[in-house]
Amino acid sequence: MVFRKLPGVSASGMGLRLSQKFVFLLFLSGLVTLCFGALFFLPDSVRLKRIFLSKTESQPVTVGSENDVREHLKKGAKDPEHLRGITSAKGETSTKLKALGRKPSGANTDTSFDYNKFKKCLLKPPLGIEHGKPSDPQTLQRREKVKEMMKFAWDNYKSFAWGRNELRPLTRNGHIGNMFGGLRGASIVDSLDTLYIMGLMDEYNDAKEWVETSLDLNSNGEASLFEVNIRYVGGLLSAYYLTGEEVRFINLLNKIEKPHGLYPNFLSPVSGNWVQHHVSIGGLGDSFYEYLIKSYLMSDKTDEEAKKMYYSALEAIEANLVQKSPGGLTYMAEWRGGILDHKMGHLACFSGGMVVIGADDGAPEKRQHYLDLAAEITHTCHESYSRSATKLGPEAFRFDGGAEATATRLSDRYYILRPEVIESYMYMWRLTHDPKYREWGWEAVEALEQHCRVEAGFSGIRDVYAQTVSHDNMQQSFFLSETLKYLYLLFSDDDLLPLEDWVFNTEAHPLPVVRKSCLQGEGGTHDKTTSE
Repeated sequence: MVFRKLPGVSASGMGLRLSQKFVFLLFLSGLVTLCFGALFFLPDSVRLKRIFLSKTESQPVTVGSENDVREHLKKGAKDPEHLRGITSAKGETSTKLKALGRKPSGANTDTSFDYNKFKKCLLKPPLGIEHGKPSDPQTLQRREKVKEMMKFAWDNYKSFAWGRNELRPLTRNGHIGNMFGGLRGASIVDSLDTLYIMGLMDEYNDAKEWVETSLDLNSNGEASLFEVNIRYVGGLLSAYYLTGEEVRFINLLNKIEKPHGLYPNFLSPVSGNWVQHHVSIGGLGDSFYEYLIKSYLMSDKTDEEAKKMYYSALEAIEANLVQKSPGGLTYMAEWRGGILDHKMGHLACFSGGMVVIGADDGAPEKRQHYLDLAAEITHTCHESYSRSATKLGPEAFRFDGGAEATATRLSDRYYILRPEVIESYMYMWRLTHDPKYREWGWEAVEALEQHCRVEAGFSGIRDVYAQTVSHDNMQQSFFLSETLKYLYLLFSDDDLLPLEDWVFNTEAHPLPVVRKSCLQGEGGTHDKTTSE
């Protein structure tokens, strides 16, 4: 999910210099709230540097134009509310990441951080009483199977692609790609918290050692700010909070006029106007809506602006995008300049989970309605799986021309180990305890084992409707970070990363609820102590 070059804007105009008027895409503010903003409040401690920084002198990672970054940071130093990011000439969002654990230059507040105090502010131990071990033998057996899948995927990555971003399991080599600029080891950083949560400590220590010795943030390549934040920054932050703040809020641009109360996917960084009235709850738009409710939850339910914006946006989504098929399936259509496109992407299937986690905090009379809506969306996404030959869902499915929850175009039939459907299963299980969600999750495990597991890892497939699958030769890093983590949590007790204390970012990296009154007080306000 990245910015693209905007029509009518020259390449040189896309670099944001001091003399230009610009604004940023709306979803970035929520993203910064959960990932990038929290980075400014980490401790400048020896322990944090030892865990997450290279043993060599910490260097900033530079992506995009060096001159633009320098000018942009100069303005940011004068204006602390100014987001430290630029839009590169290629239209991708770029940023200059400072060494983790450091506050911005000129900050006049204490950078010390009492981790023990932070742990006392959690309501429950992060890993539960017994690491979320379920008492039911069948559920425990299924959880152990997911753990075995993670170890299998990790071991093959380590054997054939160590230090590269992702594994190509058919050819048994590594893949770098250009999404992360010059950064390496995406699968390692993405997997840190998953390995820790599953108790794979040897593997976790190997990953931590690589971060200590080999993670090089001194890169000059162009990278997506979104991907770097959710994977690298999110992975490092979550690993820190699990093993040992106050969030900076950015102006959410709520004043700008919104067509029908909706937020289009593209905003011109030069004019500040919407570019193309394309609204989607899937790719390019999903994280903005998701981070509104998650910003509210992460603030310990004190961010009233994020709350108001979320429920207003949800009302607009229901009025304009939520549709019912002739067969009774509820889905989220896409909106293109006032014309509905009756297509729902796999990425949009996260929305079942998004709606259910916000059900308790809206108007009391709408609580059951939100629960029902979340269940209906999740059911539709399950149907997209169950109606395929492989029992895995396509990249996008349609509700027109007689089709319901099926892909009608060859270009939409692939599955790349995506997590969004399983993500909604996990949230629906946690908040309703309806056993069907665990059954649906197990169906996905069986399908992954049958169709995506190969000799040296897991691979996406090109056509979910084909009886004989063709593999795409890519084990995505989000398979380790999200898909397998959500499956493991689905088959665990609720006290493993309890939702009262933790909020998951788009890459499923858990970040803590920030209880400012507790952190700023004499000590933890909760009687329960936590343990690692």
